[in-house]
Amino acid sequence: MQQRRLGRTGRDVSVIGLGTWQLGADWGDVDEADALAVLDAAADAGVTVFDTADVYGDGRSESIIGRWLAANPASPMTVLTKFGRRLPAQTHDGYTAANLRAWADRSRRNLGVDTLDLVQLHCPPTSVIEDDAVFDALDALVSAGVIAAYGVSVETTGQALTAIARPGVQSVQIILNAFRLKPLDEVLPAAIAAETGIIARVPLASGLLSGRYSETTAFPANDHRTYNRHGEAFDVGETFSGVDFETGVAAAREFAALVPEGATPAQAALAWIVAQPGVTTVIPGARGPEQARANAAAAALTLPDGFDAAVRELYDRRFRAQVHPRW
Repeated sequence: MQQRRLGRTGRDVSVIGLGTWQLGADWGDVDEADALAVLDAAADAGVTVFDTADVYGDGRSESIIGRWLAANPASPMTVLTKFGRRLPAQTHDGYTAANLRAWADRSRRNLGVDTLDLVQLHCPPTSVIEDDAVFDALDALVSAGVIAAYGVSVETTGQALTAIARPGVQSVQIILNAFRLKPLDEVLPAAIAAETGIIARVPLASGLLSGRYSETTAFPANDHRTYNRHGEAFDVGETFSGVDFETGVAAAREFAALVPEGATPAQAALAWIVAQPGVTTVIPGARGPEQARANAAAAALTLPDGFDAAVRELYDRRFRAQVHPRW
């Protein structure tokens, strides 16, 4: 598994990581033993970075990772977590130094570590990313040894560019996939120039790019692909990348037709992201060990000539007008 440097942290992480939102909540039910098996399979396949958040199952995802870390003390795993969404409402005033410390301490307890490898502000309001006092507080947590480094998870490219301009920000997490290309325009070049890591999330557009769904596919009631399809609970861009489901299913069929023999659509989608200059790691989720292993195998996939151009043409034709101006 190829490793890439995460910002200026001095840490190298695998180009394919593991997102663990689904191990906590919002993707249907996942048994704890099954969740630990997913972590085992990913690590065995060469994954060296897990991404989580304090709100995934109200700490369940972090706690499961913490149990895995305790059972694998020699693992080279880097764990990225996120905080800020525990606020009852996403307001600027909630991002106080006291809250940042309390959130970090809770994540340390959940993960069973003294120092968090890297924490990310979890899609905060734009005004938070513009506030020097917030980053002064994060710098204080670094100085105190509570966190080793910090980054920002964002919804928009504008937020990403603001975060990248901050000298202490080591990483930006942003939605990037074959149905969401806007970060290629300015964000990735800016990250390269600043030596800021880019963590690509929602790489399969909530499963659309796996090619497994039809227009009649139904999801469980406790799956965000049911209850947030129109942005009822949080930013609609987090669900199917904000694209219309039926359009996404049709476009996924076209994408699948581009995939080389011997690879799955999901693997091609991940490999395409890994190939974009400036991307550090991609963090697909996995519901089972086989899926975790298949995702990791995408790191070795070589895409045919013309694949990138075909992806861009598909985006321009299907999604640019709907998606590009929004995020």
